[in-house]
Amino acid sequence: MADHTFLPKKGNYKDLIVYQKAEIVYDLTFYFANRFLVAGKDRTVDQMVQAARSGKQNIAEGCAAASTSSETELKLTNVARASMQELLVDYEDYLRVRKLEQWPLNDERTKKLQHYCTTHSNSEDYRKAIENRSDEEIANLAITMIHQFDNMMGKYIARLEADFTEQGGIRERMHAARTGYRNEQTARLSELEAENARLKARIAELESQLAQKGGER
Repeated sequence: MADHTFLPKKGNYKDLIVYQKAEIVYDLTFYFANRFLVAGKDRTVDQMVQAARSGKQNIAEGCAAASTSSETELKLTNVARASMQELLVDYEDYLRVRKLEQWPLNDERTKKLQHYCTTHSNSEDYRKAIENRSDEEIANLAITMIHQFDNMMGKYIARLEADFTEQGGIRERMHAARTGYRNEQTARLSELEAENARLKARIAELESQLAQKGGER
């Protein structure tokens, strides 16, 4: 019998590397904004923290919506990526207007950050690592992490889009489930009708044989 389950099983969003990276960016940003910007006087504090939060929360909400709406999952995941891009610009602006250095990609400091970000996905490690670090150092760390996050999100979104194209959304899966069920019922009914016809033919055959025997007596 065919499997009529059209609600896909989804894993825990906290197991997703992209979510773990987003959580790290949020923790870095919360610390950075509250340490180096003046809360209540600089709107950038709220903007940066909210952008970081949006990147994290929309991944979680997208995973929660995944079992009932692939379209919603894709939409929220794209919002998460866009929010992180907004945050990236804020960090770049912070460095530029204060005449601090945004480290080049070929800088040894950047390469060390890239390696650290690649090999560490626990936000606690970062919270310890940034203690007593300068605003320039933390901003460059956050920028490096956001770039890695964006690269991962690009691949993650591509996979979601491929799944949606191949399997369809909830409406398509529901339609396929209904169609499959109806086809099974139709096939079963045809089998029963054929069996009924065979039984009727056999009964008629037996009745004919009995009649013949009765006539011979």
